[in-house]
Formats: sequence, structure tokens, C-alpha cells
Amino acid sequence: MPPTGSLVRRGLASLALGVVAQAQLWDQTIDTTYGPVKGFQYFDQATLETYFNISESNVTAYLGIPYAADTSYQNRWRPPQPRQSWNETFHAVDFGYTCPTAMSTNSSEDCLNLNIWTNAASADAKLPVMVWNQGSDLSSNIPYWYGGGMALKDVILVSFNRRDDAFGYLAHPELNEEGFNATGHYTSGNYGVLDFLEVLQWVQANIANFGGNPDRVVIAGQSFGSSQVYHAVNSPLFSGLFHGAISESGIRYPYDPMLAGLATSYNNMSAALNHGLNYTTFHNVSSIAELRTLSTEELMIGSTDSVNNTWINWVEALSCGYPDIFKPVLDGYVLPSTYLETLRNGPANDVPLITGNTKDESGASPTTNYTLAEYREYNTLRYGKDLASRFFELYPDHNNQTIAMDGWNNAARDQGKVGSWAYATQWYDSANSDFYTYYWTHAPPGQSQGAFHMSEIMYALNAMYACADYYPFTDEDYIIADQMSAYWANFAKTLDPNRGGSYTSSGLLSRWEPNSNDGKQVVMELGDAFQQQVITSPEKVNFVMEYFFQQTPY
Repeated sequence: MPPTGSLVRRGLASLALGVVAQAQLWDQTIDTTYGPVKGFQYFDQATLETYFNISESNVTAYLGIPYAADTSYQNRWRPPQPRQSWNETFHAVDFGYTCPTAMSTNSSEDCLNLNIWTNAASADAKLPVMVWNQGSDLSSNIPYWYGGGMALKDVILVSFNRRDDAFGYLAHPELNEEGFNATGHYTSGNYGVLDFLEVLQWVQANIANFGGNPDRVVIAGQSFGSSQVYHAVNSPLFSGLFHGAISESGIRYPYDPMLAGLATSYNNMSAALNHGLNYTTFHNVSSIAELRTLSTEELMIGSTDSVNNTWINWVEALSCGYPDIFKPVLDGYVLPSTYLETLRNGPANDVPLITGNTKDESGASPTTNYTLAEYREYNTLRYGKDLASRFFELYPDHNNQTIAMDGWNNAARDQGKVGSWAYATQWYDSANSDFYTYYWTHAPPGQSQGAFHMSEIMYALNAMYACADYYPFTDEDYIIADQMSAYWANFAKTLDPNRGGSYTSSGLLSRWEPNSNDGKQVVMELGDAFQQQVITSPEKVNFVMEYFFQQTPY
């Protein structure tokens, strides 16, 4: 689990010095839909000098602002409900409650709150906005996505809490009836996605008062959060609420069988209803009304369960794990179509998009440790007799375990890179906006998991200052972060990672070309190098694509 928020109030905020003389947003009360709020001066001078080589900034933070009502009891398994307005100033100086999950602390069902970091000197600044959506069962108070560093690059960062597990994704026939009465569609199970929708609507209504530009909003997320981003790209309900999208550890080709097991997966309605009925029976009740009377602690039991090998092949699960039972639902309304249908027909929201993967995720890891016999057995089972012989030609083990583990990792990495490239290539058949793909290769220091799942986030969001207690960063790490975050900040400003003036170091920012449908099999490496690279050999691309097309699309 990532570290949680120890710097805010303990270090950065509570030591704030009055280093900027003119009136700042932290001195003002800001009006919002539900009532007035006041933030605080975010950075102290020592932090600015240590991590950013500057002595003053305008950055104001607002933490824990409620954007919807308490979700407990009668508000469970409903779209976010309006919050009761307040008249007294809400002092937004501490993170709000997190939503109940197996990993959460300080949790409550009254958890729909958001955080804002802005560098605006006044409400007239019209800065671009990035709305961050974290991974499954995580919360907005984790240093990886603290927003002060992006604010210093003149991008307002908004993070938020949403409902997860059964609290966010329970489908049930009775809830479908409620959904039909409210929308005309038999819909249930996407309450966490609707939380995201509510945040974006809140941003449209309020962000200008914090110096933001509601006409330049980019949504970004990682892992499960990246799937939320792509659900927004696919859903007409989100139209007009954002203008670009970043999907980290995100989009894979719909024919990739790992997609069903990763955090970016979803349930069809029949499976979701089955899970919901089982959950109801498990809690010894017969109706949603009765479920709504149970305590949070009671509902937590069974809320975070995963599927077993009757739902996903156990060999695939070696790389992707067994997904949660409760996840977004293909309901024809909030999620109107499959990934494949969207790729063929075009997204509801045709916006510029960035997606990619890290080197050591989805089955690849420096600590992979299978025997030679397991390497041969697992890959024979995965690919079948005919394709397995070609696999072992392309990824031979030479009767050596070390070489076999390299083969396992390289195959996993190739599958991810080929899948992103294939998706980007086909994107242009039905969409007009640019599509950028990346491959993150840098391993943060002081750990053994390589360029692990999530490792790019603190570099991309310029949040190294908030994570320095957890990793022994070197000068190289800060140089990498300046380049990586420049791409993300530029994209927020111009919808092009190359333009926007966010790179502050000497030299030029390496150019990142968008993908195309011209057949070039390339991806942008970010991390240990910043350059375009060939995804893998043409023979391996052909092999992976042949394997994909033998699968049932998702």
C-alpha cells in the first residue's frame, strides 16, 4: 500500500511562512455551490528551496471539500445526492474521510470530498485543470498524487474520494428498477463512476473561483482510476466535461485476455446481478431496503472479494491476478458499450489521449521466480500446443532458469506494449484526436520491484517532494521528474505533451510523437531515457497479435 498523507499539516502546511507579500487566495474566502471555503498556504519556504530551488509561491491548497452528501443508509447505491449547504466558512485544511475499503483508514460513508491545489494569484487566472482518479481501494490523501508540484507548473490539480467495492459497484434487480425510474434505463452498479461524473460537474460549476479554466479540464488516472478515465471517454454522460485524458497503466487491446483480470475490467450486467444477489443472500437479507439498514462494518464483509478461477483462467491470473467481484458494470447507460465496440465505432468523447504501461507490471517483475518446468508448463497451457512452440522459439530458455525468467518478463512487457500500440493504431479508424503511448522504464531507488505499478505517478505529477521520506531520490530522479511532469503539465495546458512551456531545466524536451495508423510499431520510452523506441521485433508483434485474435474480445 502506498504511504498516506503525513506531510500535509505536519510539515508543508503547518510550517508555512509568509513569503509572498501580496494578497493570495489563501487569504480569501471562496464561494462554492454548497457554501464558502477557505484554504491555506501550502508550501513552506524550506520545502520550496529544497525541492524546487525557489523561495516563494502562490500555491494554495483546499482539502476535504464535500462535493456530495453522505452515502450511508438511504443514500447507499444511489447516484451522488446533493449536499446540504453551509453558511459558515468551511476551513479546508485537512483531508476528509476516506471511503470504506479493506485498505482505508479514517473511513466513513460520508466520504465524497475533494482536494484542490492551485497556483493562481487570483480567481481570474484561468489555469488548466487536471482531475486525478486514483487506483482501486486507494484514497486521495496519498503523497504520490499530492498536487503542489503540478500547481507550481501552473496546472490546478483536483483529487477526490469515490466509492469502491460493493459500496460503489453493487448491481441488483431492485436497483435496476430504481435506475429505470430515475433515468429510463435499467441501470445499477456504477455509483463510483457517477461519483467521478459528479466531481467533473462540480469542477465545471466551481473551479473558476479557484483560478481554474473550466474549458480546459484534463482527466487523469492510474490502474482502476485509468479505467474510470476511459469510461468517461466512452460515456455520453460525460460529454463536455473534459477536453483530454490520461490513462496510466490503462488501455489494453480488447483481444488481450489479461484485460478481464486487470483493474481496468468490468462486469456484464448478468454477472453483476448474480454477484449482487449473492451478496444480498450472504448478508441474510432479501432486499435492498434491508441492506440499507446494515452498518458499514457489516457491509464491508464480502465487499472486497475477488472472483476465482471459474471466472478467469488461472494461468492468466499468474500475470493479472483475480479481479474484484464488484467493479463497473456494462449497463448500456453509464457504460454504454464494450471496449471493442467503442474502438470500432468511436468514443463518445473524441479527445486527445495518453496511455501506457510501466516496465514491471502485469506479470513482469525483477523478482519473478518460476522453475524451468513451471516456465514451460505455464506457457504451454497459456498459448496452446501450436502457438507454444512459436513462443519458445521467440522466448527460449536455453535450459537456464535466469534466461527463462528474462523470457517471462520480456513476453509480459511485449504483450502490454503491443496491446497499447494495437489499440492506438485502430483508434484512428474511428477517432480524430491524437493518441500518445508511453513505456515507463525508471525504477525508483531503494526498492526491489523495478519500475513497478504506480512508480511513474510521483514523477508524472511532480510529487517527489511529498515522497522523499519514502525513497532515497538522487539528482537523476529529480531530472527525470522534471521531464516527465512537463509532458503531463503541457498536455493539461495544450492537449499536446510537447507544447506548454512546462519544462524548466536546460536543454530541450524530447519530442513525443503521437501514434498513427501508418504501421510504425513504436512507443515513447519515458524514464531511463526519453526517446521513441521500437515496441519489439516484428516477429514478436505478429506472434502477440495472432495470440490476441484467438481470444474472445472484451
